[in-house]
Amino acid sequence: MAAQTEESDTAREQTKAEQDVDQVRQRAARDQQRLDSGAITSPKDLENLQREIASLAKRQGDLEDIVLEVMERRESVQERVTELTDRVASVQSKIDDATSRRDAAFEEIDGEAASVTKEREVIAASVPADLLKLYDKLREQQGGIGAAKLYQRTCQGCRQELAITDINEIRAAAPDTVVRCENCRRILVRTSESGL
Repeated sequence: MAAQTEESDTAREQTKAEQDVDQVRQRAARDQQRLDSGAITSPKDLENLQREIASLAKRQGDLEDIVLEVMERRESVQERVTELTDRVASVQSKIDDATSRRDAAFEEIDGEAASVTKEREVIAASVPADLLKLYDKLREQQGGIGAAKLYQRTCQGCRQELAITDINEIRAAAPDTVVRCENCRRILVRTSESGL
């Protein structure tokens, strides 16, 4: 935006400088016509007119130098605008690509969440109501994890190894008894890898 503003300002500056050159050029042309017409006969007036034409020629040269300098600055600014515009387009393209990939990932995640929710509903229907209520309560208290695998005598929920007395109690419990970790209070899921 700053580069575009600078380019616009430089364009106005160039237009004004070119108008100044045209005004000086037109005035010099009028003075030259008056001089060439022979209408001025007074030597003093002729001398003054020749001095003015010379002064206008110098002024015109100075103004043309200014126009050239402004044109060079404007060209440099235009190159900068083009470079920045290309960079903005490149970044916008990357943003659009990332947004597209993000949206696709959200769709995939939403699809998986819907599928898992349906699976959970089917499984939850086969779990006793009191156990499901306990699980949901623990899940809420424990940051979304209400049950954890017991692996090699370690609760995978809190990553703490259970005391030998707790292991003995779990070992003696019936397979359908709900056992809980004494450290984090999550429901423990026993498998062949539990180390019992």
